[in-house]
Amino acid sequence: MLSVLLISSVFAACAQPAVFSSETVKPEDVGLSSERLNQIDTVLNDDVAANKINGAVLLVARDGKIAYFKSFGYRDNEKKLLMEKDSIFRVYSMTKSITALAVAMLMDEGKLALTDPVEKYIPAFKDIKVGEVSKDETGKDVVTMAQPSNVMTIQNLATHTSGLSYWFFPPTVIQAMYLQAGMNKLEGLTNAEVCEKVAKMPLVENPGTIYRYGVSYDVLGRVIEVVSGMTLDKFFAERIYKPLEMKDSGFQITGEDIDRLVYLDPAWPLCIDVTDPNRKYWSGGGGSVSTAMDWARFAQMLLNGGELEGKRLLKPTTVAFITSDQLGPLGNRDDALYIPGHGYGVGFDFYVRVDTASADFPANVGEFCKGGAAGTVYWVDPKEDLVAVFMVSTPSLREYYRNLIQSMIYKAVVD
Repeated sequence: MLSVLLISSVFAACAQPAVFSSETVKPEDVGLSSERLNQIDTVLNDDVAANKINGAVLLVARDGKIAYFKSFGYRDNEKKLLMEKDSIFRVYSMTKSITALAVAMLMDEGKLALTDPVEKYIPAFKDIKVGEVSKDETGKDVVTMAQPSNVMTIQNLATHTSGLSYWFFPPTVIQAMYLQAGMNKLEGLTNAEVCEKVAKMPLVENPGTIYRYGVSYDVLGRVIEVVSGMTLDKFFAERIYKPLEMKDSGFQITGEDIDRLVYLDPAWPLCIDVTDPNRKYWSGGGGSVSTAMDWARFAQMLLNGGELEGKRLLKPTTVAFITSDQLGPLGNRDDALYIPGHGYGVGFDFYVRVDTASADFPANVGEFCKGGAAGTVYWVDPKEDLVAVFMVSTPSLREYYRNLIQSMIYKAVVD
């Protein structure tokens, strides 16, 4: 609690501009080096020329003012459609940050508690079991269903300690069960139907025992629907996007906006057709789209302690809580299944820097970030009063650019 209060005081000390303007100021006016930021131009332009990436958008703001906002290359290389600052990207798991905000808002309103069992809102979870893997007499893996030792709670979902997995992460024998159940093909279902399916899947371990990245935030999306009485897309639109003026964010793209969508190879296994008018699955874990400016407004709201331009979504103490490390000894691992990476803990799926020595790029303790599977990523650093949003649509290079761009931004900080 003391650490949360200290972090909250940092948020409170951050400048809260009357308006988060789209106009760009000179970097030196906010303690950044133009020369060093412009080195990013060279890197990204060279990578576009070398066909390493089709294009990208980068926005950097400090003290509530945009110091760098540029687009590079093409949003569709084959059609030679230029990347624009307002090009729309599939942000995949950055969606979890919006879901986390929604859960926290319901907590602030007294409608939801972290200790609530998931089955309170989704009755099918009363019957969920743990899949215990062992060997039979022939040495073959077999799964035995066992009663969980702990009841799965909202907090378990929020911190990925629920025991739920993604279809591409669990042990091979349980993965086969996920695939047989169609957990890799959910687009034709509603959130309620997805959760009925999830509840039939074996947990990989008992709730509260291990951090494991998985479908926890898709389940939280359904919890939000049950508690609020609104579908998730409507809750996001009315309660979050509208007050933050995130005009280009949502789960679906229609009409002329389709022309602004950044190309993503449809053959990629996780590709989502966000233009499909028949979509019903609003994935709280990875189904939304946004722009660099929209996401910068969201990030600035967090940096401001839950408020932007006179519209408050969360209490400062709540923002501090959900963006601080909730895992403790369960986090800061260095194995491949620990998605945040060494040097990071996890809040409500925000990756929180917990030490300065063990990651491959610089940042202050307390900096938090989140990326998406296709390459998008954002950072918030309360100590530096800085937010940055990098948008790219190149899944194979997402970690490379997260490290590279963040390193170059920090090198541009001069005071």
